[in-house]
Amino acid sequence: MNLFDEPSEVQTAAVDAALTSRRSMRAFLPTPVPRAVVEDILRVASRAPSGTNIQPWQVHVLTGAAKQRLSERILAIYGDPAERAKHEHEYEYYPKEWTSPYLDRRRKVGWDLYGLLGIEKTDKARMHEQHGRNYRFFDAPVGLIFSIDRIMQVGSWLDYGMFLQSVMVAARARGLHTCPQAAFTQFHRVIAEELAFRSDQMLVCGMALGYADPEAVENRLETERAPVSEFARFLED
Repeated sequence: MNLFDEPSEVQTAAVDAALTSRRSMRAFLPTPVPRAVVEDILRVASRAPSGTNIQPWQVHVLTGAAKQRLSERILAIYGDPAERAKHEHEYEYYPKEWTSPYLDRRRKVGWDLYGLLGIEKTDKARMHEQHGRNYRFFDAPVGLIFSIDRIMQVGSWLDYGMFLQSVMVAARARGLHTCPQAAFTQFHRVIAEELAFRSDQMLVCGMALGYADPEAVENRLETERAPVSEFARFLED
């Protein structure tokens, strides 16, 4: 019999805690994460569902010098406006035209983060610097790069989202934190070259993985969630 066939309050609380304590951390301790732990997280996450079990995810785990090389290559371009302008996102993550409530939520999380860091709305240099921390994986000891075969369609991307969530929840169950990062998509050509992607592979996103720095002010950011009544309809009759 499966452990959850007869769920207890303790089991429910443990699963709920792993889900609700997941937050995007933007500062990590240098404490190493053993390879066996990363492998275990990915093994558990691989149980995520996918249409007809095609399992479209591909994961590139970067640590040490490999992670540093990628970070330095991207940051060299990011710090040069002329070079940065040559790099475009491989796919559109966000809508081309923003409407409420999405624009409101986006602005709020941005200003909440900058407020914690003491970055004024006019301080473009510090905003640029803070965004650049993405490319160091926020100093996490493990950087994950996710890719997918180009032949895959929207359904596989939905499957991929469930896999990414599973990675983050499995990490929380082990006392680790993460930060999923779409910022890497702008430099997909650099990443494809550095990680020797096949020509039929494309970048999905990056993710920082490690132990969150409890003293970092940016890690106090807790984003709001809309109540169930705002996004769910219950049809009974």
